[in-house]
Amino acid sequence: MMQTPDIGRMILERTGDAHQIDLPFGDLLHLRPWSLPTGWIVNIGGTPIDLSPTRNVVFMLVAAFLVWLTLWLTGRALTRQREAGGGAPRGFANMVEAAVLFVRNDVAIASIGHKNGAKFAPYILTLFWFILYCNLLGLVPYGEKPTGSFWVTGALALTALVTIEISGFVTLGPKGYLRTIVFTPPGTTGITAVLLTLIMTPIEIIGKMVKPFALMLRLFANMAAGHFVMLSLLSLIFLFGNIAYFRWAIAGGSVVFVLFMMAIELLVAFIQAYVFALLTSTFIGLMQHEH
Repeated sequence: MMQTPDIGRMILERTGDAHQIDLPFGDLLHLRPWSLPTGWIVNIGGTPIDLSPTRNVVFMLVAAFLVWLTLWLTGRALTRQREAGGGAPRGFANMVEAAVLFVRNDVAIASIGHKNGAKFAPYILTLFWFILYCNLLGLVPYGEKPTGSFWVTGALALTALVTIEISGFVTLGPKGYLRTIVFTPPGTTGITAVLLTLIMTPIEIIGKMVKPFALMLRLFANMAAGHFVMLSLLSLIFLFGNIAYFRWAIAGGSVVFVLFMMAIELLVAFIQAYVFALLTSTFIGLMQHEH
């Protein structure tokens, strides 16, 4: 009788981060995973911090390179086209230019405003393309989805928080920015104003923290959930592999459902990159026009 493997351990190992990368067809060729260097420990204030590269770090570097390569090839194609006499862009350059203009005009500028939206468009575009490639790499065989880690999505949300708050401080000035924290409801005076200010100030501070937390959790949950579902469906093959009459039906059904989930994940990869860019733009715009 076939021994049932530890499915839970297998799923957690595959979805978690590690200091090694599985090589293509490594199981068939009996190749060991590629081990990444370890022991990069830095002591900061007496606290040891491990800076050793992990699987997520490697694929984030791959995603960053793909972002650069995509936009560099697009810019090169558009330059050649203009030198050849102009006209509408074609092929891959047309697709990328349409996506860039959509994010710039209908996400960044539309949410932040015409006055300052163009200034933040490069940052919003960087978020969109980087998150998109991080999402898509998880659908490639032997790939990894860095956005399936809350450490990665938390770092992205932290950049959004810093951008939102610093841009608000620069735009509103010290007094205007302080009013976004110490909030006194209009029309209140005396003891009522003092009491409401004491109540509303913690709420305003919590509100500032909730925005990046929501960005982090939404992206992480949507990306990690897809991997968990697909791996759980594939695990049915191992769980019911000892049933002679149904093993092929179960295997075929699992593969069909996994392919269906991968198609949904492809759509979700684009949607979540768009949502993160849109919400970041919206939060920046709210701070820019804070009354």
